[in-house]
Amino acid sequence: MKSPTSVKTLEEFGRVQLSKSFFMRDFLYSEISQIEKIPNIPDDPDLAVAAGRALCENVLEPIQDALGRIAIRSAFRSCAVNAKGAENKNQYNCSRNEANYAGHIWDMRDADGCMGATACIVVTRFLPYCEATKDWQALAWWIHDNIPGYSHMYFFPKLAAFNISWHERPEKRIDSYIEPKGCLTKPGMDNHAGDHSAAYQAFLDGLCN
Repeated sequence: MKSPTSVKTLEEFGRVQLSKSFFMRDFLYSEISQIEKIPNIPDDPDLAVAAGRALCENVLEPIQDALGRIAIRSAFRSCAVNAKGAENKNQYNCSRNEANYAGHIWDMRDADGCMGATACIVVTRFLPYCEATKDWQALAWWIHDNIPGYSHMYFFPKLAAFNISWHERPEKRIDSYIEPKGCLTKPGMDNHAGDHSAAYQAFLDGLCN
């Protein structure tokens, strides 16, 4: 598949279905692209579709099936869009391109030759619980225990939004900019394995009421 260069071909690309609920168009919006007038279009559409399909089928669909609607905050970034974001890091909070390959840049493999994809999402049914309790860890531990396809999560202060990734070599790591900041878990930490249901049972009970 060639990179779209016209409205018609971009429309067709946006219609590519990645999973039962998600289409490629759902992941192409970018505020940086809009403000800086840089098209957010992959150079390698086939790789972007393959990585996005793995993210949707292995991570996003299972979360949405269990917890309800997912809102996409941001997802795919072209190399040009991410480079502009990295250039204005204090304003746009983007890492350099090489650090985002197989992350937000779906159409580039990382330094190890692996494919991956990241989306920033909000689980809308979790938002009221998190706003009331400030307990972002409940969702983090639920995903850790129930979504084996995830690679990395990074939680942010606004809207309980978080980056979630699929990767061919998953990290199984959770980090946060919300207090307590830093790494919640990663392989080798004492809390990584086992059942964490006590951390999210109150959230699940609230869903049933």
